[in-house]
Amino acid sequence: MGAQREEILKALEQVIDPELKRNVVELDMVRDLRVDGGDVTVTIALTVAGCPLRASFEDQVSRALTPVAGVERVGLEFGVMTPEERSALTARLRGSVTERTKGISLDRSTRVLAVASGKGGVGKSTLSANLAAAFAGLGQRTGILDADVYGHSIPHLLGVQQRPVLVDRMIVPPVHGELKLMSIGFFLDDNQPVMWRGPMLHRALEQFLSDVHWGELDTLVVDMPPGTGDVSISLGQLLPRAEAVIVTTPQPLAQEVAARAAMMAQKTNMRLLGVVENMSGEAFGSGGGDRLAEELGVPLLGRIALDARLREAGDAGEPLVESDPESEPARAILALAETIAATKREQGVGIVKALPVLS
Repeated sequence: MGAQREEILKALEQVIDPELKRNVVELDMVRDLRVDGGDVTVTIALTVAGCPLRASFEDQVSRALTPVAGVERVGLEFGVMTPEERSALTARLRGSVTERTKGISLDRSTRVLAVASGKGGVGKSTLSANLAAAFAGLGQRTGILDADVYGHSIPHLLGVQQRPVLVDRMIVPPVHGELKLMSIGFFLDDNQPVMWRGPMLHRALEQFLSDVHWGELDTLVVDMPPGTGDVSISLGQLLPRAEAVIVTTPQPLAQEVAARAAMMAQKTNMRLLGVVENMSGEAFGSGGGDRLAEELGVPLLGRIALDARLREAGDAGEPLVESDPESEPARAILALAETIAATKREQGVGIVKALPVLS
């Protein structure tokens, strides 16, 4: 009997909390295990009552225990962690992260990519969501932070409606498959506008980086607000050594204002990784990305064609790189992710050409 219990506990290590991305044995979530002949009943302590992902536990426990010798029927019951257990869980999870900067619960090994643009309407958020999904598809542990506080759209683009879970003083982000995400949109009712000024925006971004349990990420993609405002400055202060990917469309006006976003990256100590030309093709022409990259002295990382399928997939809440990975724009975004992944942090470059100071 003892040997079978050990087998069952070992098998339960295959059951992964969908949000915390750790197994239930490691997280001390297995509260009780009863074995009666071929009947096995497992009790799992959830972090909060009404956990939106309980069905995932039911499926995983059944799959994990059915192959165990002697197990004929599997039952699953749920409990809820006590405040003391939640506090211990928070301490355990926090302890696994080596702080990037004081108070920031993002591991120092995590690569931070700020996807920025000089103005809105260049497809930056759609590109950010697909790029993050592409990184996850490459096997990277990936998160995406929707820092576009006035135009937050990442939850819609990824089809996520569930809200974050509060465990003790730690915010557990919702997930899209293996991709973790956080957005100000999760904390607003319906389609309420964000009417905040600089200090409140700074505090919100700080909370997303200090109170959210991102865990051990390889890459955090940050969908930046367009332009050169408060959030851009705050991110540079909170996340030193972040790298900026500048998105432009082909026409000269977009190229001109994108250069301002690059200048902001320089002034906030971000490293400029390169340029992406988005919406390339007949409507807007092509070549603006090349010209901007040459002006800044950085590489053109990729060129993404203007394609209705990207918009349709975004409206449906599923990244095109997942719903139609063989389509031309999806292949281009995957190639962009591979290009970025192939570079090392220290290969990001500062702006070679000095840019004029705009008054």
